[in-house]
Amino acid sequence: MLFGGLALAATTGMARAQLSAATTPILTIESERFFAESAFGRRLAEEIEAEGVALAAENRQIEEELTAEEKDLTEKRDTLEADTFRALANAFDTKVQDIRRTQDIKARALNDRRDAGRVAFLRAAGPVLERILVEYSAGVILERNSVFFSSNASDITDLAVTRIDDAIGDGATLQP
Repeated sequence: MLFGGLALAATTGMARAQLSAATTPILTIESERFFAESAFGRRLAEEIEAEGVALAAENRQIEEELTAEEKDLTEKRDTLEADTFRALANAFDTKVQDIRRTQDIKARALNDRRDAGRVAFLRAAGPVLERILVEYSAGVILERNSVFFSSNASDITDLAVTRIDDAIGDGATLQP
């Protein structure tokens, strides 16, 4: 009967109203949605996307310039001494490798910024989630996607998003 009652409560929409200290010692959260739907997560995603687009455009521009330079070098091949051409070709290869390393560093820095943003968000979310635990007299918040079965009443994701937005806004002032 217990499982039937949970299923009935979840399907009738009464599950949210039943969330209380007496009935929900275990809460669940969709952590990815908690981050992604928060003002902080949306701001960070927009910034990372814009920077990624700018980096991709920069990479395309560099590629066009290097292609033109390589074509010019190839056209000069027949008119240059072998040693002179080899020196120019080696210099070009070194330049390409240096540019590739520089662009890879920029891409890694973008990923590092995303990771640091997530860490800053989780640091700021700790007190918010702790208050929710206390408010509902719960002992634990589990990742919803790792729970085999639960009523929707235990899911605090929407509440957590609202509370984190109230607490930190878009998080622009947080230090990663």
